[in-house]
Amino acid sequence: MKLQPLADRVVIKMVEAEETTKSGIILTGSAKEKPQIAEVIAVGPGLKDNKMQVKVGDKVITSKFSGTEVKIDGEEYIIVKENDILAIVE
Repeated sequence: MKLQPLADRVVIKMVEAEETTKSGIILTGSAKEKPQIAEVIAVGPGLKDNKMQVKVGDKVITSKFSGTEVKIDGEEYIIVKENDILAIVE
């Protein structure tokens, strides 16, 4: 199934949290931080006069409690407005 967002909406998928720390300690499920970095899966066409600043494949940081969570074909995605994206990670 293809998911095409409308207007200035962006479909993102959260990147898995690291399971080990830099020093090599393995983290349990409850000790892992909720990931804040996501990968852009699909981008809407934008609003009338504004071009979208993100593209498919970008790694981004979003506002912590933004977006609508959806589950399609067993995969979890979040649909956010472009202005809920705080930065592109390079």
